[in-house]
Amino acid sequence: MPTTATEVTTRRDPAEGSGITIRDPRTGEVLWTVPEAEPGAVHHAVEVARRAAGEWAATAPAERGAALRTAAKALEAAAQELAGLNASETGRPVGEALAGIAAGVSTLEQYAELGPVHRGHSLRGNRLASDYTVAEPRGVAVLLTPWNDPVAVACGLIGAALVTGNTVIHKPSERCPRLGEALGEVLAPAFPPGVFLTISGGADVGALLSEADVDVLAHVGSSASGARIARAGALTGAHVIRENGGNDPLLVDRDVDPAWAAEQAAIGAFSNSGQICTSVERIYVHQDIAAEFCAALEAEAAARNSNGSVAPLVDLRMRDEVHAHVTAALNQGARAVEGGVLPDGPGSFYPATVLLGCTEGMQVMTEETFGPVAPVQVVETFDDGLRLACSGKYGLAATVLSGNIAHIQQAVASLPVGTVKVNEVFGGAPGGAAQPRGESGHGFGYGPELLDEFSQVKVVHIAAPPAGAMRYAGPATEERAAEERAAEGQDQP
Repeated sequence: MPTTATEVTTRRDPAEGSGITIRDPRTGEVLWTVPEAEPGAVHHAVEVARRAAGEWAATAPAERGAALRTAAKALEAAAQELAGLNASETGRPVGEALAGIAAGVSTLEQYAELGPVHRGHSLRGNRLASDYTVAEPRGVAVLLTPWNDPVAVACGLIGAALVTGNTVIHKPSERCPRLGEALGEVLAPAFPPGVFLTISGGADVGALLSEADVDVLAHVGSSASGARIARAGALTGAHVIRENGGNDPLLVDRDVDPAWAAEQAAIGAFSNSGQICTSVERIYVHQDIAAEFCAALEAEAAARNSNGSVAPLVDLRMRDEVHAHVTAALNQGARAVEGGVLPDGPGSFYPATVLLGCTEGMQVMTEETFGPVAPVQVVETFDDGLRLACSGKYGLAATVLSGNIAHIQQAVASLPVGTVKVNEVFGGAPGGAAQPRGESGHGFGYGPELLDEFSQVKVVHIAAPPAGAMRYAGPATEERAAEERAAEGQDQP
């Protein structure tokens, strides 16, 4: 996720009121201003969620799963409305927004099934004793979610947190506050009062929630914000789950078809205008196929620019940050063979850009650019490329294109990332989970393992009593108890 500040502004003019102002990424026109939660409202939300936590935790997992299925149906019914809001606030095409909402529906349904079968473990001990673990909810969970795939990402955290018995306070990104509020209005009726709450606001509201008396802080966003949240969690004792920034490498081996490799690179670098957590951020291509690969990648970018398929970036601030990375690379000797120039006209559009002649010290190779930019560095050997791909402070994901099983195995063993993708930049089995590393975060963010993140484990040991330790050797039935009381003269007429 990007590390830049947001284009939205918090309005403090008493004449206009306080809120978050959103501009249309396509035209630059003001769309609306959404009220931002005051500190009192934030504290009240925490209190409400805390009061609801006990009863929701005591609700049978099957009932919690049924509520999640109801929420999934409501989300599916509201897909068109939410996709329109997504397109308006972030610039994402409606078709892609609908795909994200469908993924959110699927995720809620998945956790509705997984939650009731989330189980503990039996332990081996004395044969006359029982030892096992019980998974219990942590309590109140604060979920801080992003704008780049706002419904799908939010639904993963929401579903896992609620089905394991936690109450939830969701703060959507300040870049899509109207969408976040609408999502809350769609989902909340499926749950008892106080179980699922939505709070609107920017960094100040996020900080208040991070410092509040809550039990889980789950954050998907920038590494800078994630670091602050981790520090807050260390002070409050909240369990922290983070998926943060990435600088994902693509390593292209000498034995692959250059045109196919360029197609994969373009999908990875330009999809959603490069605004995906696991976008391809830097490319290392073997010198033997570099010329053909670079020509094909340039053609891929040019086709996208000519047919208008590159959507705008979320706002002008993001575009300025992306262009600053590109400009710095050009000043250091890189060449833009396609794109790399600010377009005329309104909105926050930026062209698909291919940079050749990049070197490892350039910002586009060391930091997360989060835009439709494909920086390419040519390497002499696969080992050289792998060494460079393993460098850096991030550890989210990496992709390797190769038919050499030895090279693939070497890359899988060496890359210090949570996810390694081979011969496909996007994809994976449903329910997959990964643990980011370095400045990319900590903890499982998806799949069945996310249920564990929202749970705490209690170990139970039940031993058989030794002979003579109990008052009754057999079951203490009411009849036996009455006989004992009568013998002791305790029963009086």
